[in-house]
Order: sequence, then C-alpha cells, then structure tokens
Amino acid sequence: MAQKILIVEDDIHISKIIKMNLTLVNYETVEVYDGLAALAAVKQEKFDLILLDVMIPKLDGFELMEQIKPYGIPVIFLTAKNSVYDKVNGLKLGADDYMVKPFEAIELLARIETVLRRYGKEEQVMMIQHVRVDLDKREVTLHGETVELTPKEYDLLVVLLKNKNIALSREQFLDKVWGSDYYGETRTVDMHIKSVRKKLQLQDHIKTIYKIGYRLED
Repeated sequence: MAQKILIVEDDIHISKIIKMNLTLVNYETVEVYDGLAALAAVKQEKFDLILLDVMIPKLDGFELMEQIKPYGIPVIFLTAKNSVYDKVNGLKLGADDYMVKPFEAIELLARIETVLRRYGKEEQVMMIQHVRVDLDKREVTLHGETVELTPKEYDLLVVLLKNKNIALSREQFLDKVWGSDYYGETRTVDMHIKSVRKKLQLQDHIKTIYKIGYRLED
C-alpha cells in the first residue's frame, strides 16, 4: 500500500510541484492550503507523514504542530523562514526535519525517506515490471526467480527504484552507492547499469539521459 503524505502549503503552485514529485515515486498525497483544513484532515484520515509550511492562513504551522502532536505523525517543515530561531522552534515543537525554501526535489525525497525509515514506515517491498525487491531480505527476484546481484548492483537498483522517474547524474549514483569518498571514474556507474539492465531485463526501463546519467521509468 502506498504511503500517504499530507501536503500543507498555501502556495498552490508549490503544492502542485511537491505533489507531482511525490506521485512520481508512488507516494499517495492529499493537499490542503490552510492550518484548519490540515487539522481537519489529520482528524479524518491516517497519514504517514506531513509536509508543513509555517506561514499558512487560519492556523500557522507552529500552532498546528502543537495541536497535531498527539497523533504521532512525522512532520517535516517546509518554509521560507530561515532564521536559526525559527528552525530551533520548529524542532523543539517536535518536527522531524526543517527544510528552507527553495529546495531540490531530490533532497526533499531523501529527507522524506530518512524520516519514514526512522519511524519504521519505509516501504519494504519495491517492484518494477516483473522485478521484486525485498529490502529486509536484500532479495531480488525476476518472474519469481531469485537473481544474484553484486552488492553494488543491488544498491544501484534500490537507488533507481527509490527515485523512479527522476533523472540522476552519474555523480549522484557514485555518492549514493559508492560513497562521497570514492574517487574512481564515473564509467563504473555505466558498467553496473549495463549489468543490472541485462540481469533484470530492464533495458526498456532504465533510460540513458544524454550527458547526465540514468532514469528508471515504470
């Protein structure tokens, strides 16, 4: 079942962009545009995480945070308020993270993933076509048959799945899979991508993005 995220953002354009990026990686989303609507939504539905702007009408983000704390829902503040005081205040109120606008979509997705993992809400089974990945077992199957991947091939596949429909550069793959202290050539990414494509029959789904890197398309 897709994890459900409540987007509380009064700028409709920003809200739609956030929704689009979350939908691309298979999150279910609900959008509201003021604090009272957010409070009503929390009382009526079950959410795995809330993305909360601070400066919203009717009930600001800090006030809303105090009222929804008993529900135990993870919260990431998304706001233009970038002072240390505001950040500390938000975290003291119980928020799990605090991001200052503007931010990159890939960073937001990474922060969401980290918070959900912390709460044990990270999706443990991921799929693309006939490929199934069990994160708990580190097991990959194709048409129900186990496929042996090297540790780096497995990690690369997981990065692709967690960023489905998002173009990632070779440098981003190196950072996420090999680590920030890796100083080898980006060509190693190409070699591992080629192997993953072949082993899992994903030639039509792992797209090469010219002069950038790769994107997994469902």
